[in-house]
Amino acid sequence: MPELSKMRKPDVKVVILGDMNVGKTSLLHRYMDRKFKDTMSTVGGAFFLKQWGPYNISIWDTAGREQFHGLGSMYCRGAAAAILTYDVTNWQSLAELEERFLSLTDTANNDCIYAIVGNKADLIDPQAQLLANQDGLTADWERTGEPRVPSACLTPPASPISLSGVSVNKQVSREDAEALYGRILRYKGLEETNSLPADKMCFETSAKTGYNVDALFETLFDMVLPSVLKKRTEREGSPTVDLEECKGTGKRARAACC
Repeated sequence: MPELSKMRKPDVKVVILGDMNVGKTSLLHRYMDRKFKDTMSTVGGAFFLKQWGPYNISIWDTAGREQFHGLGSMYCRGAAAAILTYDVTNWQSLAELEERFLSLTDTANNDCIYAIVGNKADLIDPQAQLLANQDGLTADWERTGEPRVPSACLTPPASPISLSGVSVNKQVSREDAEALYGRILRYKGLEETNSLPADKMCFETSAKTGYNVDALFETLFDMVLPSVLKKRTEREGSPTVDLEECKGTGKRARAACC
């Protein structure tokens, strides 16, 4: 009964952080609604609920605007995973993650998992562009039965291109994102040798074409699931006290004294 499951308290919380216009809300709509939407800037925050097997996962979309910055720590409270999002064509959006948004995660769980996500990969990566036909277009093999032969090579071209024809440059490399991930671990006082490796926790995605979006969310969900199971086991194994029985015991004790 999906209606009842949606009314349950979420088992785990995921929060997505990043500067305005990096595509946080578009990433969530791509994953939840399976389509790309041109969205307005988020005001305050928004709440999504995803059923993952028998579990309910709440995903919090936060505003990147400076005036809503103070709300971020509230949305991060109790988070099991944080998605720190930047724009691969905007170096400042990566710097903002460390300067403005990382401190907001101080209210997250001690075992919070961090993912560094570079969105808008379709602007600089031909492989991400190839998925563009999934965004409301009919694929060539659906029309003719033959797969489309890409005109662009799978390695980045010498000159920057984009689907819109406007030249853009990739300003943030994967190495830059992995270096930030290492600094996050040090900020949290975590040993890199005992933490998830950077190459597993740094993603490049495209909300417009869907490139790597499912991989991002489902990888995180698989990682936080063990912590959910552990906490449930601890709750089920903890001793409980029957208050009604205690009340009865107290009455009997007082009666014996009289």
